[in-house]
Amino acid sequence: MILSPKQQQALALLKKGRLRRINIFEGSVRSGKTYISLIMWGFWVAGSPKEKAYLMAGKTLTTLKRNVLEPMKTLFGESFSYSIPKKEGELFGRKIYLEGASNSESESKIRGMTLMGAYCDELTLFSEDFFVMLLSRLSEKGAKLFATTNPDSPAHWVKRSYLDNKKLDLLSMKFTLLDNIFLPQKYVESLKNEFFGVYYDRYILGEWVAAEGRVYDGFSQANILSSKKIAERLSEKPLATSVLGVDYGGNKSASAFVHVGFDKGFDNVYVLSEYYDERNRSAESLISGFSEFAEREKSRFPSLCAAYCDSAEQLLVKSFRQAARIEVRNALKKPISTRINMLNRLISAGRFFVSEECPHVIEAIQSAVWDERNTHKDVRLDNGTSNIDSLDALEYAFERYERQLFGF
Repeated sequence: MILSPKQQQALALLKKGRLRRINIFEGSVRSGKTYISLIMWGFWVAGSPKEKAYLMAGKTLTTLKRNVLEPMKTLFGESFSYSIPKKEGELFGRKIYLEGASNSESESKIRGMTLMGAYCDELTLFSEDFFVMLLSRLSEKGAKLFATTNPDSPAHWVKRSYLDNKKLDLLSMKFTLLDNIFLPQKYVESLKNEFFGVYYDRYILGEWVAAEGRVYDGFSQANILSSKKIAERLSEKPLATSVLGVDYGGNKSASAFVHVGFDKGFDNVYVLSEYYDERNRSAESLISGFSEFAEREKSRFPSLCAAYCDSAEQLLVKSFRQAARIEVRNALKKPISTRINMLNRLISAGRFFVSEECPHVIEAIQSAVWDERNTHKDVRLDNGTSNIDSLDALEYAFERYERQLFGF
């Protein structure tokens, strides 16, 4: 097992018995913190009582599997096994419960448990209620918690209530991108170029900083192309697929459909066309508008295969399914910070382009600003002064392709 100097320092804390009740591995992306945290978690569990109970949690069981459980199979081989349907695993003969912690209701899943140890993946994405309950369940003598996290707002509950609380029995181990000596230099430079602003400070430098100013500060005229220029680019590298993002308006907002295309290899993202209706006269007019827009776009771009819709109006989703010759599904609605970060990375890397025929999308990106009154989490200002509807529709279109776009 080859470790970086930073990882060796962390492992030495385990060997010397210097871990605390709460042990948090924080810092930048790809810094090696998750890898060493899993090694330390495995070694600690292996030396802990067999008859006790242990828990591993992620925002969802899907992210837990991707980020943690599958890497553990590589690390520990036959000494580790798990079943997502059963929500159980076994590590060095110890029973491991598996749970998701996506919302405040999740804390009810672990009520009544008595735990010896727990591992939390991406802690800032957890419900605070779940984490508070989890700490109360760690009631065995010598119980410990291991957690990984990227930095967030300095007012986030993880930072405010735990990392900055000197009264707690807590150890924080901070990792930066440069601590991972095994990454190719070209890849490191690419990562640095993909992040900017608040996300550069957090995900590259590993700092807890507040979001302020323009949300998409890197968006410029270079990201806006004529339809002719887009056609030229797509003739050289055709679309692999394209989809619609759909957001419905209410009394004070508009309805927006945005057609987004991905070229082969998912190297570039193109906003091809848009539909924007501020009037919202009736459900029937919206259904008719969707059908006409989908049919027109399908004739222009045969790659169009699906529409991802705001799940708030299921009757409209059902009506859209009957009105168009494409698949219609609910949008994932990933956390707003994830969606914003995805678009900012694409912009920074020169991989995102908008047709000049989409003025509402362009204006929405250019005018989006952070809500500086909300210091506890990253929130776009949504007071009617900017077009959030087109942004939501745009994000619903590309959010589910995070793995294809960024390789994870």
